[in-house]
Amino acid sequence: MLIRIYNENPNPKHIRQIVDLLEVGGIIIYPTDTVYAMGCDILATKSIEKIARFKELNPKNPDLSLIFHDMSQLSEYTIIRDNNIFKLLKRNLPGPFTFIVQANNQIPKLFKNKKKTVGIRIPDNNIVLELVKELGRPIITTSIHDPDEVIEYTTDPELIHEKFNEFADVIVDGGYGKNEASTIVDCTGDEIEILRQGLGVLER
Repeated sequence: MLIRIYNENPNPKHIRQIVDLLEVGGIIIYPTDTVYAMGCDILATKSIEKIARFKELNPKNPDLSLIFHDMSQLSEYTIIRDNNIFKLLKRNLPGPFTFIVQANNQIPKLFKNKKKTVGIRIPDNNIVLELVKELGRPIITTSIHDPDEVIEYTTDPELIHEKFNEFADVIVDGGYGKNEASTIVDCTGDEIEILRQGLGVLER
């Protein structure tokens, strides 16, 4: 199923329709402020494992990030004691970044393992932020890679629909996506380290 939603003004009826699917374990593909991504409700264990297997990750310890609606929701699942890191996140989010931070004890319950750190995103995209807000908890996120390694990421939602229609329950058409992923910033060591330079330019 392909649903067209406009980033400037997401239709609440369509948002609710997709959240209803998320609540029963549906897998969705959606736009972010970088590339298109796939994900599911943070509580949908079977769907998390299905996504992990699809991406050829360990289903018991998948390297998947979470999308939050805002900093307040983020604080429910993470431990950020360093005020400088908190300020760094606040300065750069919403934005095209994945920050790796300390996870609190909510995270292992969800991933069924002793996960100590977690990648977090607050994308600058109204569609996915409205989905997370309506759901009331984070969603799992992982980029959609194109089988053609030259292209790397598929940007056209109609082509995404053709390729992933059988895997995902709904594809959100939010217009053309970008072809560059988020910048990954590790905040768990003594020094803040950029693990992958992507679309985001970190404002320190």
